[in-house]
Order: sequence, then structure tokens, then C-alpha cells
Amino acid sequence: MSLFSNLSTLFNTELASVDEKKSASKNQPKKSRGNKRNLRRKAKQPTAKKQVIAVDKHEVVREATAKAREIIVEAKAEALSIRSKAEKEAQEEMRKVENQQRSLDEKLNRVEQKLNSIEQKEENVSRERQKVADRQKQVDELKQKVINELEEISGLTTEEAKEVLFSRLEEKLSRQLAVYVREKEEQAHAEADEKVKEILVDAMKHGATDDVPEYTVSVVELPNEETKGKIIGKAGRNINAFEHRTGVDLDLDMSPTEVRLSCFDPVRREIARRSLEKLIKDGRIQPTRIEEVVGKVEKEVDKILLEAGKKLCHDVGVYNLPVDLMRMLGKFKYRFSYGQNLISHTLEETKIGIKIAHELGVDVNTVKMGCLLHDIGKVSEEVEGSHVELGIKIAKRFNLPQPVIDCIAQHHEDEPFTGPEQMVVYIADAISGARPGARYENYDEYVKRLQQLEEIAMQYPAVKQAYAIQAGREVRVLLEPEKSKDNDVTVLSTKIRDEIKEKVTYPGTVTVTVIRELRGQEVAK
Repeated sequence: MSLFSNLSTLFNTELASVDEKKSASKNQPKKSRGNKRNLRRKAKQPTAKKQVIAVDKHEVVREATAKAREIIVEAKAEALSIRSKAEKEAQEEMRKVENQQRSLDEKLNRVEQKLNSIEQKEENVSRERQKVADRQKQVDELKQKVINELEEISGLTTEEAKEVLFSRLEEKLSRQLAVYVREKEEQAHAEADEKVKEILVDAMKHGATDDVPEYTVSVVELPNEETKGKIIGKAGRNINAFEHRTGVDLDLDMSPTEVRLSCFDPVRREIARRSLEKLIKDGRIQPTRIEEVVGKVEKEVDKILLEAGKKLCHDVGVYNLPVDLMRMLGKFKYRFSYGQNLISHTLEETKIGIKIAHELGVDVNTVKMGCLLHDIGKVSEEVEGSHVELGIKIAKRFNLPQPVIDCIAQHHEDEPFTGPEQMVVYIADAISGARPGARYENYDEYVKRLQQLEEIAMQYPAVKQAYAIQAGREVRVLLEPEKSKDNDVTVLSTKIRDEIKEKVTYPGTVTVTVIRELRGQEVAK
């Protein structure tokens, strides 16, 4: 359209210029007579101006016609190009539409095939269900028919037949049952003493507790803050000499009027405490004086340990032990477990064990020695291994009897019990440590035990929640009804109970309660 408009505009412009020239010649004003004569005279002569105008008109027309033809050719070429492009685009769009239509047709065919397959399967399932229902009906009819025939033949109903059968069975087995019961009673009377001992021991085993930690810090009061500077000394030489000589760490930053001594060896800690108190009282704190005072205190403490060990042995009625072994027992004086002094615990446990041994009629001497030495590994100078393993090494070094070594090895159930004496030592230790007020509660172990109980219950897939309650004496387990059955309640409670008995150490008993609840609720409108 733009080419045609340009062509028409150009042509109209040229024609307008020619018309303007004609009108200009016609509209010229009239002249006078003289002028008319001159005009006539001039008109008779051909002028070059008229010829030029005629030539210009034809030339303009030819140029306009040529330009118009060029424009028409260009317009036709552009129109053909636009048409060709439009046809290609239309074909491409048609091809896309056809591909989409083909894809939709294929999807619809697949959907129809799946629907047909599902319908076929539903029909097959319905037929199978009907067959099962028919067969079940036939079985019920046959079962009822057989029962009716048996009732007609016997002349008894089903309930009457049950009563007759049970009565005859009871008459037949009554004599055998009586003989069996009499034999079991005689056997029970024969084994009564042994059973009583086992039951008593098993009942007292429930007082067992975990192995316990010890206090590792002692405190020395200072008369004033200037004393702390004397303890440190110039460039820290006094405190370094004291720590190197005693093997104890000094902490002066906790309080301005006290010093804390930290060490896992209670005897060395006691030597350091006594030495520091003597140095503070004397006022002369220097490396040489520290060496002298610590040496004297070591001799004093060695005598104290030997006397304490002898007194402990005499209090429980054990004599003629080696001096070195009695000195090791004297270290119990400075050893604590949850605030319970080890000498007090050993004395109490030994008395309990002796009483139980007399009641059960077992070897009292073995029980006495086992109770006295069961924690001897806690004061060993070695640091590698548990106190049970270290205690076994000490007992073997002093050539103690094997039953006594077994008491030391088994008093925390690290090994199976080899006899009643070992079980009595275990029970006496548990009673002494677990009685109310004997020891402080280990809150870290308490929380750890609760977490362990809950983790054991939560490892099963059907468990929704688990709570350890009543200070770890009960575990409440909630099951998801969608993932479990009613029979899972009993099975799961048994599994959790067995795993707790195997993996967890606990005082008393732990009750496992498994709960499964399925609720249904609908609203009628």
C-alpha cells in the first residue's frame, strides 16, 4: 500500500505543476491596444518558450510513467515476498498443530487402554470374590451338615459332647496328674533349701547400681591474699616446684581466699593438702622448703595409711594380710564415691556380706575377703584399665585364693557368677551403695539412663512415642495403630524388656508398658 500511495502522490504532483503553468498563462492581465498589436505580432511568430513548455510536459509524463512502473514492480515483488513468508509461517503452524493433535491422540489411546485394563482387573477381582464367597458358603454348609449328622448319630448336642469329652479326659488323667503332682512336691521339698537360697539371692540382686566416680578436688583455705603471692613465688618458681614434687595441680583463680588441689590419686592429693597447710602455717615457701616439707608429709601419710588399713582389717575380722596390701587398703581413707567414703563403704558391705553368708550357709571367709578387697583396684597406682581389672591384678600379685579373685572380678557382673559367694559379694556391694543417703545421685548417669531407655523403645518402626517416667522405673511406649496390630503389643513389650535387661544397668526394676489405641469418629448431620 505504501508503494501505490507514493506513486499516486508523485504523479499528482507532476500534473499539478503542469496545470499551474497553464493557469498562469491564462490568467495574465489584458494589455492595451498597442500591446495587443504587439502580442498579435508576437503570436504570429513561433516562440522557443512554448516549445520548451510542451517538451517539459511530455518529459514529465514519461518520467512519471517510468517511476510508476518501477514502483509497481517493487510493490509486486514485495507483495510476493510477504505472501511467500506468510504461507511458510502458516504451513509451520499447521505442522505444529498436526504434531500436537497426533500426540494428544496417542495419549488418549494410552489412557483408554489403561482404563480398559483397570476395568478388566476389577471384573476379575469381582469374579474371584464371588467365587470365594460361594466356596465359603459351601464350606459353612458342609460344616453345619457334618455337625448335624454327628449330633443325630450320637444323640448329643455340641455342648453336651464337649462336656462328655472333658469329663472322660479328666477321669483318665486324674490319676496321672495326682502322681505327677506328688512327684513334683517331693522334688520341691528336696530342693527347697537350694531354691530358697537362689530366690533370696535373686531378690536381693535388684539393688545393683552402676560403678561410680570419685571426687578429685581438695580445698585449702588461705589466711589472706598475700599468701597466694607467696605460693606462686617469683616467676612462678614456688608453684612449679610444688606441682612437680607432689604431682598435684593448683588452681588459684577460683577464689581469692582458697586454693584448689586437683589430682586423680587421692593419696597424692592428701599429701599435697597437708604439705600446703604446713607451708602456709610456717610462712617460708620456697623450692627447698617445699621439698623438705613434702618428704616429711609423705612419711606421715604412709604411717596413716598403714594404720587405717590395719584398723579396717581388724574391724572386719581379717588378719595376717601382707603389709603392702594393708597399706593399699588404708588408701580407702581418702577415696570417695558419690560422697561415700570407701572405708565406710567397705566396712558396711563386709558386715552385710557376712550376715548374708551366715544366713545362706556359704563360705563366710571367702565372702569376707571378697567384700574387703572388691574395690582394691580403685587405689591402684596403674591408670590403664577398670578398677575390676586392676583389682584382679593386685589379687594375683599377692597370691590370693581363686574364689576371692572371682569375687573381685564378678562384683559388677563383668563375668558370670561362679558360685553363691560371688553373688553374695555382689549383693552386699549393691545394698551398701544403693541404700538411701549412702551416695549422691549422679545426674549425668541418671539422664543418660533415661535417654537410653527411650532410644531402645524408639528404634522399632511401629513406635510413635516413648517416655521414660518414674525416675526410669517405667517406660511408656505408644504405637501407631496404622503400622501395628494388637498382637504387636505383647511381642514388642517383650522385645524391649529383653533389650533393656541386656544393655542398661538400672536399680530395681523397669516396667515396659506398650499402648496401642485406634479411634474412629464420624459426625452424623
